[in-house]
Amino acid sequence: MKHRARDTIELLQRTAADFIAPVMWPPNSSDLNPVDCAIWSVIQQRVYETRVHVIDELRQCHRLEQLLIDDTVDQRRTRLRNCVRASGGHFEHTL
Repeated sequence: MKHRARDTIELLQRTAADFIAPVMWPPNSSDLNPVDCAIWSVIQQRVYETRVHVIDELRQCHRLEQLLIDDTVDQRRTRLRNCVRASGGHFEHTL
C-alpha cells in the first residue's frame, strides 16, 4: 500500500505535526476510515459510470477535487475525536 510506504511515512512524520503512524490506525472500520470509504466509493462510481477505452480516460476518473479530499480528512478527525470521547466504544450515533 502506498500510504504505508516507508518513505511516505518518514516524510509525514517530519512534516505533519498531527500525523498518526500506521501502527496506531484502527482496523478496517468504515466509521473510523471515511477516507477509504468516501474516496474509494467516488472513484468506483466514476470508473463504472462510463465505459473506459484508454488509460487516459481511466486517469481522468481518478482525479478528485481537493475539496472532497479536505472534507473527507476533516471527517476522519471528527470521527477519531468521537471515538476517543466514547473510550473506543460505540459512537455511530454521534456522526
